[in-house]
Amino acid sequence: MKKLIPYLKPYIASISLGLFIKFMGTITDLLLPWILAHMIDHIVPQSSIRLILLWGLMMVFCSIFAISANITANHMASRVARDTTKQIRHDLFKKISYLSCSQVDDFTMPSLISRLTSDTYHVHNMIGMMQRMGVRAPILILGGILVTLTLDFYLTLVLLAVLPFIIILVYFISKKSIPLYDKLQQSVDKMVRTLRENITGIRVIKALSKTDYEKNRFSKINTEVVEDEKKAAMTMAITSPMMNLFLNLGLTVVILVGAYRVNNGLTQPGKIIAFLTYFTIILHAMLSISRIFVIFSKGNASFQRINEVLQASEDLVLQEKDTIDSPYHISFDHVSFSYYNQQENLTDISFHLRQGETLGIIGTTGSGKSTIIKLLMRFYDVDKGIIRIHGRNINSIPQEELHTKFGVVFQNDVLFADTIAENIDFGRGLALEEIAASSCFAQAEEFITSLSDGYTHLLTAKGSNLSGGQKQRLLISRALAGNPEILILDDSSSALDYRTDAKLRKSLYENFQSTTTIIVAQRVSSIMHAHRILVLEDGKVLGYGNHEELLKSCKSYQEMNQWQMGDGRHD
Repeated sequence: MKKLIPYLKPYIASISLGLFIKFMGTITDLLLPWILAHMIDHIVPQSSIRLILLWGLMMVFCSIFAISANITANHMASRVARDTTKQIRHDLFKKISYLSCSQVDDFTMPSLISRLTSDTYHVHNMIGMMQRMGVRAPILILGGILVTLTLDFYLTLVLLAVLPFIIILVYFISKKSIPLYDKLQQSVDKMVRTLRENITGIRVIKALSKTDYEKNRFSKINTEVVEDEKKAAMTMAITSPMMNLFLNLGLTVVILVGAYRVNNGLTQPGKIIAFLTYFTIILHAMLSISRIFVIFSKGNASFQRINEVLQASEDLVLQEKDTIDSPYHISFDHVSFSYYNQQENLTDISFHLRQGETLGIIGTTGSGKSTIIKLLMRFYDVDKGIIRIHGRNINSIPQEELHTKFGVVFQNDVLFADTIAENIDFGRGLALEEIAASSCFAQAEEFITSLSDGYTHLLTAKGSNLSGGQKQRLLISRALAGNPEILILDDSSSALDYRTDAKLRKSLYENFQSTTTIIVAQRVSSIMHAHRILVLEDGKVLGYGNHEELLKSCKSYQEMNQWQMGDGRHD
């Protein structure tokens, strides 16, 4: 919890003022039973209406002040909780944005979503509750005990005898409940992942008639969440009845001892009434503490999960300057890589591209084509070998500088629920002329201008109101809009017809001659005109050269060409 303190420091003044107001309101609450006892034992026997009204008005004033103070303090506590959680959520989102791909893989996407949503909600509740009841309840308990000592010392001993049992109970229950709430949040992560998969793949599920199967799968994880929540809730549920038992037993003893002492003239009825009131106040304060521990247990477990992300070390460390003289724009020198350090996903990959050249990468599914792109953009660090851009080791290039060199369309890229223009611009502040030019190069202008509202046409989430080919052309428009130094097209023309694909390749050749291009494709026709073609299988290079060279030297490429092009030749 020490890690939470820096987030609360900017609000120390507000917290302090709120606690002072809460303190004054709580002390005023504690005065009311004492005033009542004083009226019963000393004012009423005097039979003075004036004094009774005077002390009655004092009770009314104290009640109004206590209510106003508590409302004001609660409002301030809510504001602090809101602003603190807002900052935590901002920092968490920022940290997640800069996590490396391997770190995202380790945390998992559903877990990160859960930490950013439900975990921050629990922290918000904890901060607010600790300011509201976390201050009020202890003051009511300690203040109540001190006041009862002035009323009747022997009855107070009965109360003090009960407190150690309650403290021990709260300690052991809270110690056991925090790990249970942490386990509950992990189960929630699984449920978020399952729900996310179902929503994303709903069309596939319906098409394959797997609705019942997915319902059963969700039911299983939902039951796991319920069971974990039940264990945590049942553990915490022991607190309230046990505290009620201890305090009610104490209250019974107080009544018996109090009756004996009044009967023997050792105390006064007003003090007994006041004492019972204070005992009830302390009872409710203790019950509030049990609720606080429930909220605290959830909040503490959630903040630990949040803090794991916030304290994650920098995975992709910027290394010392490493530059050599090189005639090549992009160089892969004996690069090997493994995602989970078990078996290599890429083995000894080498190729070199000059400025403006095009590299086509082709191979079977899972051969490592997209992995090469991820390594080039330094989403992951290589295990062996070196990747250079203009002779600079990419490990020595700052991320913000490195990524501005690229215009990229990923294999499963995303369009956002915004206008076409905003999806192409992507927050870069481009002029409409530049947006229109890039869409023209990407062969998207024709269908955009055919829309009634053109570039202001609003897309739905993931561009679901567009066809596959339209989406790919918009994504290519986005990649071209920044006039990139390196253009990466990762299986980005699979939904295009051959005529549009050919026009796109021609447009890129004519308008982006100085841009080094890497095309990952499944079709030979998409990469056959590239200066260099890399043929991969199981992360290893089967062939490297141009189209004609590979037709002579690479059997795998020959077979792909034969299957797709027919006779193995193309004029």
